[in-house]
Amino acid sequence: MSYAVASALQAALYERLTFDDGVYCLVKGAVYDGIPPGAVPPLYVSIGEEKVIDRSDADGAGALHDFTVSVVSDANGFATAKLVAGAVSDALLRRTLILERGYLVGLWFRQAVAKRVVKTGTRRIDLRFRAQVQDN
Repeated sequence: MSYAVASALQAALYERLTFDDGVYCLVKGAVYDGIPPGAVPPLYVSIGEEKVIDRSDADGAGALHDFTVSVVSDANGFATAKLVAGAVSDALLRRTLILERGYLVGLWFRQAVAKRVVKTGTRRIDLRFRAQVQDN
């Protein structure tokens, strides 16, 4: 197994979500790898948890990355968060990500969970994706 491509995958995800026109139009660049201290915008995207399993084969080291991208909104309903979630999905699935190390074999949408976060009064949509990467 190799976790060596994980950093390159995360960097490519961050870059795509930060600079994609559809996502940018909605969140104005509020894409985070880690939530900054202090006040956060009322609508933002956050790259979250990741689980990785080995997918090495005779051709080399590889891995499956199951990761979450969250959309968080302080709006009273889910409509705005769902628009952003759709833009995130389009940004990640319409064009192949280019990695600084290794390459992306495939990227798939797995599921989404929309929920009200009672403690903060926000709406949150967790989008779960699976990426298969191969090291070169």
